[in-house]
Amino acid sequence: MRVGYVQMEPVFGNPRTNLVRARELLGRERADLWVLPELFNTGYVFASHHEVRELAEPVPDGPTTRSLVEVAQELRSCIVAGVAEWSDSRAYNAAVVVTPGGALPVYRKVHLFAEEKRWFAPGNTPFPVFEFGGAKVGVMICFDHFFPEAARTLGLRGAQIIAHPANLVLPGVAQRTMTTRALENRLFTATANRVGTEERGGTALRFTGLSQIVSPVGTLLASSPEEGEDVQVVDVDLSLATDKHINPWNDLYADRRPEFYV
Repeated sequence: MRVGYVQMEPVFGNPRTNLVRARELLGRERADLWVLPELFNTGYVFASHHEVRELAEPVPDGPTTRSLVEVAQELRSCIVAGVAEWSDSRAYNAAVVVTPGGALPVYRKVHLFAEEKRWFAPGNTPFPVFEFGGAKVGVMICFDHFFPEAARTLGLRGAQIIAHPANLVLPGVAQRTMTTRALENRLFTATANRVGTEERGGTALRFTGLSQIVSPVGTLLASSPEEGEDVQVVDVDLSLATDKHINPWNDLYADRRPEFYV
């Protein structure tokens, strides 16, 4: 399977512009599975609940999700993308998964970071694993990386690849933790971060780039610079993410002792 990500710099408050730019970047390479950043369609630094309400969209019936389905059909690919979702009078920091056949159930970010707690409701959906092109793909969003339970849950549910849309601001942290998540679960991870700076409402954030794809043994297969938009694609051997043995005696999942875990 060919797995790729887009590292981009969204324009705050302009979903259409961001969608067009993402499509341009996706057209640079061919991949079976694409990962776009967290909140790629809206930008990140909200200044009011009114902004959130104006920019969040229903899923799957909103314009961003519908357009992404068209792109997936055109590219014959699966796309995992971070969006602001509006549902039942609440906004969620969410990830949509679209295939040429349509949109799959949305994932809503379980672990909200910093001021996200002002604007978004806590996620209320399970960590999802779906199948596409013979691969089992799990989804988590940005700050979920700090919680090993998130990746372990996806691994136990059969994920061979974790798609990880992100808007990372802590330099180099997630790059290390996602390498660890790949290694401790023997699966691939694909982190799509954004770049650029947003300064709004007295808050200024610089996003750190360094998007990456990591192998089940912790090898860095693809990486991007700290600044500038970028697209990377790698071929992955899914069989490497099905064997959880680290030697003839030890299996990372079979050796678990949940009765001793708090």
